[in-house]
Amino acid sequence: MLRTTLRNVLAHKARLAMTALAVCLGVAFVSGTLVFADSSAAAYRAAASKNYADIAVTVTPKDPPPGSAASRHAGVLDEALARKLAAVPGVAAVRPSVDGSATLNAADGTPLRAGKSWANLAGAYVPGKDGRDSRYPLVEGHAPRNADELAVDSGTAEAGHFTLGDPITLATDGPVMTKRLVGIVTTQDTRVTAGGTLALFDKATAQRLFASPGHYTGIDLSAAPGTDQFQLADRVGTVLPPDRAEATSGAAQATQQATYVDTVTRGYAKLPLIFAGVALFIGSFLIVNTFTMLVTRRTREIALLRAIGASRRQVVRSVLAEAALLGLAASAAGFLLGLGIAAVLPDVLSTAQDTLPDGPLVIGPRPVLAALGVGVGVTMLAAWLPSRRAAAIAPIEAMRATEQPPSRARSRIRGAVGLALLVLGVGLLISLTGAKDASVENLQSALLGCGILAVAMIVLAPLLAGPVIRLTGRLTGRLGVTGRLARENALRDPRRTAATASALMISTALVAGLAVIGNSTGQALDRQAADGLAADYVISTRTPTTSIDPNAAHRVAGTTGVRTAAAVADSTLFIGGNVRQISGIDPTTADTVLRLHFLSGSATDLGPGRIALSEAVAREHGLHTGDRIQGHIGRSQHPTQYTVVGVYQDNPVAHDALGARTEVQKNSFTPGSVQRLLIRTDDGTATRALEDRLRTAVGNNPLLTVQDRAALVHEAAGTVGNLLTLTYGLLALGLVITALGIVNTLAMSVAERTREIGVLRAVGMDRAGIRRMIRLESLTIAAFGTLLGLLGGVFGAWAVGALANGAVAQYTLALPWGTLLLVCLLSLAIGVAAAVVPAHRAAALSPLEAVATT
Repeated sequence: MLRTTLRNVLAHKARLAMTALAVCLGVAFVSGTLVFADSSAAAYRAAASKNYADIAVTVTPKDPPPGSAASRHAGVLDEALARKLAAVPGVAAVRPSVDGSATLNAADGTPLRAGKSWANLAGAYVPGKDGRDSRYPLVEGHAPRNADELAVDSGTAEAGHFTLGDPITLATDGPVMTKRLVGIVTTQDTRVTAGGTLALFDKATAQRLFASPGHYTGIDLSAAPGTDQFQLADRVGTVLPPDRAEATSGAAQATQQATYVDTVTRGYAKLPLIFAGVALFIGSFLIVNTFTMLVTRRTREIALLRAIGASRRQVVRSVLAEAALLGLAASAAGFLLGLGIAAVLPDVLSTAQDTLPDGPLVIGPRPVLAALGVGVGVTMLAAWLPSRRAAAIAPIEAMRATEQPPSRARSRIRGAVGLALLVLGVGLLISLTGAKDASVENLQSALLGCGILAVAMIVLAPLLAGPVIRLTGRLTGRLGVTGRLARENALRDPRRTAATASALMISTALVAGLAVIGNSTGQALDRQAADGLAADYVISTRTPTTSIDPNAAHRVAGTTGVRTAAAVADSTLFIGGNVRQISGIDPTTADTVLRLHFLSGSATDLGPGRIALSEAVAREHGLHTGDRIQGHIGRSQHPTQYTVVGVYQDNPVAHDALGARTEVQKNSFTPGSVQRLLIRTDDGTATRALEDRLRTAVGNNPLLTVQDRAALVHEAAGTVGNLLTLTYGLLALGLVITALGIVNTLAMSVAERTREIGVLRAVGMDRAGIRRMIRLESLTIAAFGTLLGLLGGVFGAWAVGALANGAVAQYTLALPWGTLLLVCLLSLAIGVAAAVVPAHRAAALSPLEAVATT
């Protein structure tokens, strides 16, 4: 039996190649997305992490007491303290640092990687005794020596198209500065190498920007050999002013950072896992269907083995051994192909404004185990089920019959199970139509309902194939004999047709459902942004920790064409254990730039200790106008009793809460600052010329964005745009796997029908007719999967619409007809394209040789 197994593996090379390709691609999609998930998560962690490998202790200033006018960085870490720390026993070296953040404009004037403020690093070039800073080795030019000079890392120079001597515009917080590039350095800081930027100033300039003259933002200490860093931290703490500075070990900092980074980057690993899950789910159909057809074709061969003495167990083991050998070889090839997929995915998913962090491929045990699980486990399971059925058929019966249709009892059982699942899934989804919010429980119920519905569609697909294909076959039947033959060929084995179409059905359902939800949500957000904003332009900072230069605000107000420029202070509001966004406005001018629809109360009552809440936040905390709640704003650490003076409809421009501007500015991260300017123009219109004047008024500051109403609405739907991008990725994934499934199905179908095709050629059908028949059969299968997928996806989107309505106000179901039509056309086109090779092969058969085939 072993020799028979090996001969079977090598005897049919074309069949072997098609089966191996099915397994290889299933493994590649799964392992590739898992490697990409691990690699992107590691790159994001690196981009948000500081390396503490050579740091034993770090000394940092403490926050000043609440209400104190002292700066956090002023008067604590200076040269005198650095010398004192150098004398502490166990300290090997002292390295002062002045760290901050700076965002640069590229050579063409556009902001450079501005979306990654957490990785836009800036600092001081602090030379040691040898005149060099060991952290930043120079590769070109020299270190910055005065306030007009700047150095950047080589990655930033390449991304920004900078050369030595170029003027570079940048901003740290406030006005735009222009520096001359005098040096290019390298760095091992993973935050920079993973896709961030680095700008280095001379020490005096960096101290003025990020600390205060003569002072540092931190002092890193390295330990002498054999010194415990925790004991060193205790010794260092004894020489520090206890109320103004503190010492933290490098290990403790690394642990704190790891916890923070894991929390921040947890979501970046989930999106690729969705692709991996879909690839596994859809790829399994391809492998199972391929092996089912493979074993079905070998029914007579298996019967012959049984007739000459092989037992059922030996036959099954032979097929499983063949599947294991094939699975191992295909898994290795698929894993290598998956590494290639993981390597190119960052370039595919990156945009000019938002590039994924750079980093090496991370190959952990999970992708390897997944590759073996899919390539070997799924393949052996796919071979085991049909081989058991084939081995159970009596040898004489198997030799006499070319096809073994399912029994009526099995069909009835399948129908009962599928119908029960369908009722359960539909009932669960319909029960959500009365949901008021998108709570975790409701989302879990929706996912469960959609999953049950998908399984029900798969179970019922063979039973639905007959009536649906007969219905759609009326169109192909009008094309003559070839159309009728194509329809009958698709109906010949409903299980095979359903299994082939299932991959397309599931991917189409996913895309259609997500596209409907995304389109409906996007239109709701568009209406929210349009209804909530009366201003024609919004100038804003990219983060609440930065601010608009007061001089720039004055220049904007005096710009030709500007009638009103209302300042808004943005900060964070901590209430009920949650972090919310609060907007500080001037109650007397709010109506000129905002469209606030108060359900109760009004904005005129805003003032010290009085805030207004959005409807969603008020509902979540069970608050109404007149209620009181404790919280604090921005950097304030003392809880304050706030009175709710109004509840307004959710408004993305107004954020989660409203307060008086003076109240918010008092405790914001930069006291007295503003983060947005809402602008009304003289004639109420937005023009490119006025936008250019506004950008000039703010000095083309890379920290600021200038948006008209249309751009703001587009940004409000940015998350939905990412969702739609995901749907197109799922569609592409499903189409690729489906195409391979159809190719496999038709190729084996052509091999099964060799004599039949020979007879058709002999009675007068030409090669063009044969090709047309195969293409129409493929088109029929694709249409069947597409139709079921569209119905399931649109129904699921309608059923879970109540959850979206609870999360996004003004949500109504809006079908994206263009997208749905595109999905249909692409699905049908892939069906036609997948038939090209099998159709060519069928048409190339010689009539006499085909008829003589046994």
